Amino acid sequence: MLVLLPPSEGKAASGRGAPLKSESLSLPGLAGAREAVLTELVELCAGDEDKAREVLGLSEGLRGEVAKNAELRTAGARPAGEIYTGVLYDALGLASLDASAKRRAARSLLVFSGLWGAVRVTDRIPSYRCSMGVKLPGLGALGAHWRTPMASVLPEAAGDGLVLDLRSAAYAAAWKPKGEVAGRTAAVRVLHAPTRKVVSHFNKATKGRIVRSLLTAGAAPKGPAELVEALRDLGYVVEAQAPAKAGQAWSLDVLVTEVH
Repeated sequence: MLVLLPPSEGKAASGRGAPLKSESLSLPGLAGAREAVLTELVELCAGDEDKAREVLGLSEGLRGEVAKNAELRTAGARPAGEIYTGVLYDALGLASLDASAKRRAARSLLVFSGLWGAVRVTDRIPSYRCSMGVKLPGLGALGAHWRTPMASVLPEAAGDGLVLDLRSAAYAAAWKPKGEVAGRTAAVRVLHAPTRKVVSHFNKATKGRIVRSLLTAGAAPKGPAELVEALRDLGYVVEAQAPAKAGQAWSLDVLVTEVH
């Protein structure tokens, strides 16, 4: 099973560990595209601070994020699972998983990123600020920048198993499963059952809980239909829609009654 996650906007501090070693990151086929984004982002943030804030969409209160980006090559690095914080990652609670669940997380979780493309939770990265919606002056829109390298790298990462897609729309734009891979992909929404609406906070929290539940239970569904069964066994209310034609993903709605 490969689980596709969005990153968090807020991130933990880099700490004092050894700096980034780009060559050690997972998915080495993304190395060239990563270097291109990293180089331009560092140069942008080391130059005109106001221009960098405008490009990155940062408020005055987030001015310090520009200086942080300028030091990405020398800043301390930590496992991505410690860098990403926020509602989804708090609910997922990687640090409190038992040893077996942590091993499953290391194998199956893939976090999408405007800067790195995608990383494993064990990959060591510095704290940064660069969303997938950013348009860098030299590279353009990052979603488009990542599509070509992702198209060649992600199908191999997906292997022949289930792909559980929990990404937000901006990060889903970087790679859309196609063909045979799409047929074993399940894209999940979390809906407030009484209103049938997506609400941001509990959408993220529930996605984090879903991943934690699967990891803790040691669930290994082979495909979307088996995933529906596994989630129902774990107590989730799930509505599933199989693809209307080949080359499309399954759609899964997880219904939640409490907004928390």
